[in-house]
Amino acid sequence: MSLVNAKEMLLKATEEKYAVGAFNITNLIQMEAVVETAVNKKAPLIIQTSVAPSKFLRSDVLATIYRTLAESAPIPICLHLDHCTDVDYCKTCADAGYTNIMIDASKQVLEENIRQTKEVRDYCHSKGDISVEGELGTVSGVEDQVKVAEDEAALCDPEQALQFVEETGVDIFAPAIGTAHGVYKTKNPKLDFDRMEKIYGLINGQGVRIPLVVHGGTGLQPDVVRKLVSLGGSKFNVSTDLKHVLIDTTYGYVSEHRDEFNPGKIDIAVKEAIMAKIEYWIGLLGSEGKA
Repeated sequence: MSLVNAKEMLLKATEEKYAVGAFNITNLIQMEAVVETAVNKKAPLIIQTSVAPSKFLRSDVLATIYRTLAESAPIPICLHLDHCTDVDYCKTCADAGYTNIMIDASKQVLEENIRQTKEVRDYCHSKGDISVEGELGTVSGVEDQVKVAEDEAALCDPEQALQFVEETGVDIFAPAIGTAHGVYKTKNPKLDFDRMEKIYGLINGQGVRIPLVVHGGTGLQPDVVRKLVSLGGSKFNVSTDLKHVLIDTTYGYVSEHRDEFNPGKIDIAVKEAIMAKIEYWIGLLGSEGKA
């Protein structure tokens, strides 16, 4: 039950109108905090790593730690590679033990996006129980090595979305609807809910088959998050929020304890703060008790 790909847990979430938190981590402390909180809340979980920390820490090391934590957990847990623009590195992470891979060819023309996504999908499916996420349209902001200016961002065309999922055979789909990576510049960013609803209807109107992803969760107001979930967003990515917690908690602890030189105490403070943030997101997404 514990080591799973993302698709099955997201199909269930879509049908039952809740979302699974997909939390980006950059170290072991964060990974442990995310897993322990999800276990405590009996919530399904997606652990995400962006490409930069995956390469820095090594994909095989991260996959081994994931396997160790997940095998003893009584909840389904997926390890996801987020926003990878390199087909070869997607394959590297699939070989290492990741159970969901996102190939982000969204900056390419539609035909090339379809070609690259299908190549990764075919490879991952040939390796075993590995699901694949693709994206159409581009999400503005910064996610590690992926940078998209606001004037470069393009919203997902609903008709092309249907073509994309049918021609790629992708398992999970991320449509660009106006969300952004990083911190929003306004309290009420302009999101295209109608576009999300139309895409969901075209793809899943005759029965749920392709779960939809919401990128750029940090900073969205709770009512906006709930509306996106109600419209079919069943994988909700949270990255910047956890980075802020890690850095702010570390800075705060060191500032208040300048005479201490015990890294373990910093780790404990960070872990507790991360766990509190994950509890908030699990509650907001409605995934508590769904494992």
